Amino acid sequence: MIPVIALIGRPNVGKSTLFNVLTRSRDAIVANEPGLTRDRQYGVGVFSGRKFIVIDTGGLSGEKQSLDDLMARQTLLALGEADQVLFIVDAQDGLTSGDRVIAELVRKSGKPAIVIVNKVDGINPDQAQADFYAIGFDKTRVISAAHRKGIKPLLEELLESCPQNQQESIATSGPSIAVIGRPNVGKSTLINRLAGEERVVAFDQPGTTRDTIAVPFERRGKQYTLIDTAGVRKRGKVHEVIEKFSVIKALEAIEKAHVVILVIDARDGLTDQDLTLLGYALNSGRALTIAVNKWDGLDQEQKDLNRKALQRRLVFAGFAAQHTISAQHGTGVGELMGSVDRAYISAFREFNTRHLTDLLEEAVFKHNPPLHKGRRIKLRYAHQGGRNPPIIVIHGNKTEHLPDVYKRYLMGFFIERLKLRGTPLRIELKSGKNPYASNPGNSNSTRFSRGKQKKKS
Repeated sequence: MIPVIALIGRPNVGKSTLFNVLTRSRDAIVANEPGLTRDRQYGVGVFSGRKFIVIDTGGLSGEKQSLDDLMARQTLLALGEADQVLFIVDAQDGLTSGDRVIAELVRKSGKPAIVIVNKVDGINPDQAQADFYAIGFDKTRVISAAHRKGIKPLLEELLESCPQNQQESIATSGPSIAVIGRPNVGKSTLINRLAGEERVVAFDQPGTTRDTIAVPFERRGKQYTLIDTAGVRKRGKVHEVIEKFSVIKALEAIEKAHVVILVIDARDGLTDQDLTLLGYALNSGRALTIAVNKWDGLDQEQKDLNRKALQRRLVFAGFAAQHTISAQHGTGVGELMGSVDRAYISAFREFNTRHLTDLLEEAVFKHNPPLHKGRRIKLRYAHQGGRNPPIIVIHGNKTEHLPDVYKRYLMGFFIERLKLRGTPLRIELKSGKNPYASNPGNSNSTRFSRGKQKKKS
C-alpha cells in the first residue's frame, strides 16, 4: 500500500504550502488568506524512491458550532483515509483554542499523528515547540514549509514507519489495467464485457462498487488483469462512511496499474472530476486510453458537438487514443483493447543510447536551443532513464536554463520519431561539470606559463 498522509490544521497555518513542498508542485493555491482550500486535494510525493499520497484539507476554525460544515466533513473524511496525520500549527500564533479542539478530533481518529510546528523562522525552535506540548501528542517537529527547512528528516521519519511493499503490482498475470471514472459511467459493465462474463456487480445506481477488484482474464491467448475501482464522486458529495475510502483506493489502483482506461459518460461530456482523475493518471506517468461510453444513446448532432469538445479539452493528453463505445452492447470495445496493447508496449519499450543521441542531434539541428546570456545551451547526448513512462535523460551544458517550450518541443519530437502510442514521455535534463570551473584562473595561468617555458627553451 502507498502511504497516505493527511495535512490537518486551522486556516492559514501553511498546509497548502507544505502540500506543494511534499508533492513538488503548485497544485494547491497558496496566499496569505485563510480558507482558500475547501475540498480535499490529493497529490503524489516521492522521497528516496518511495511514493506517498498527500491530502490537503480545508482549515478548521476550531469553533464547535462549525464542525458540521462542508470543510469540517472533508477534513474528517481525510482523517479516515490517512495512514499518518500531520497536525500543523502556527509558531507565530502559539497554541490557540482552535488548536485544542482540532487536537481532540485527531486524537479521536486513532491515527498516528505528529504535531508540525510551522513558521519557526526567527523563533527559537525549543521555545516554539514548548507551547504545543500541552495538547498531549508524543511527537512534535519544527519546520518552515516556505523555506523547506526540516522537511527531509520529517519525511524520513514518516516513511520509516510505513511498509516497504507499496510498489507491488495488483496484477497476477499480464498487464494490469485500471478502469477509472466517476460513479455510474459504466466501468463495471465494461469489465464484464471485456471478461466475457458477469465478474463484478453492475447496477444503475452510483456507488455500487465499494472497493478495488482485480479481475484476471484472457483475450486472444494473452493474459490481463483488469482493476475495477469505486467511482470517484465530486468530493463535496462523499458522505457515507463506507465510501470515504473509494478515492484513495482508486488512486492506489492507478499507481499500481500498467495502463489506465478512463471511462467518460458521453451524455455528461468531460466533467471537472474526469479532468481531476485524468490529471492524476498523467502525473503518475501511466499509459492511458480514453473510453467515451454510452455513445449509442446520443443523436448525431450531440455526437458531433461532443467529439469537438473532447478534442479541444483533451489537447494536453493528445497521446492517448480516444474510443467511443457502448459497454452494454459491446460496440467499439475490441478497438479499445487494441489501444491498450499498443500503450502497454510503448510504455515498456527499450531504446538504444546511440539511437536516442542521433534523434537528439536531429532535433537540435531542426530547431536549435535558445541562447542564455548570449551563449547557446548545448545538448550533447541522450539515454533511457526508465520505463512506464519512458524517461529520456539528456546531458549537456546549462540545461537548467532550457525553457519549458523547448522541453515540450523535445518531448513531442521524441514521441513522434519513436512512434510512442498511448503513453506520456518524460524528459530529464542534466548538466555536465567543467573540470576547470572551480578554479579557471589557475588552469589558464598554468597553460600560459608552460607556453613561456617552451619559448625560452
